[in-house]
Amino acid sequence: MTHQNTIYEATVPVALYIATILNQPDITAGDFDLDTAVPSRPPTLARLLAWLSDTAYDADDECVAIGEHHYGERFLHEYEETRAFRDLRPAFFSAVQPLLGHESADARDAALVAAIPLAEDPLLAQHRAELVDHAHRLPATSTDRHNRDRVLDALKAWGHDTNDLENAADAATRERHARLRAERAAWGGNWTGGYSEAPPF
Repeated sequence: MTHQNTIYEATVPVALYIATILNQPDITAGDFDLDTAVPSRPPTLARLLAWLSDTAYDADDECVAIGEHHYGERFLHEYEETRAFRDLRPAFFSAVQPLLGHESADARDAALVAAIPLAEDPLLAQHRAELVDHAHRLPATSTDRHNRDRVLDALKAWGHDTNDLENAADAATRERHARLRAERAAWGGNWTGGYSEAPPF
């Protein structure tokens, strides 16, 4: 369906199927161990949302910009699978939006992280204020590094000050990412990172 941030021909049909079943009772009810009556693994709903989220980020504006930088302005025109996914972002968002208020924190957080890249679609601009409200709440309740990074990055991209929302780990992660970006910029076009030979793979 996806591999190494690549969207394939099967990705869009699978994403449409997932969007169709997200709000089905058997999916939203969660997964429970029959002996302990507590979740035995991340709920199916959260895992489906995480897959949809990862795929949405693989087709987001940043990925398109990178593609156009390397392959030219016709990148999106020629990459039919990514274009098809992006065209369906409003439909995917409609499936995810009701789950922003799910009783499970895992599901709520996964829905928010999935909704963020989908809301890049111009047709969904009016929904970003709703996402901002949810995004301000997540850092107060979640310790998940991935979710925190996605939410804080989105708030910054939308022009919001996140200083009051960040903890020490967030600040350390931000500094590490800034350092890595500076190192990549220093490499310039040398993708081997300054080494004289390409890596052995």
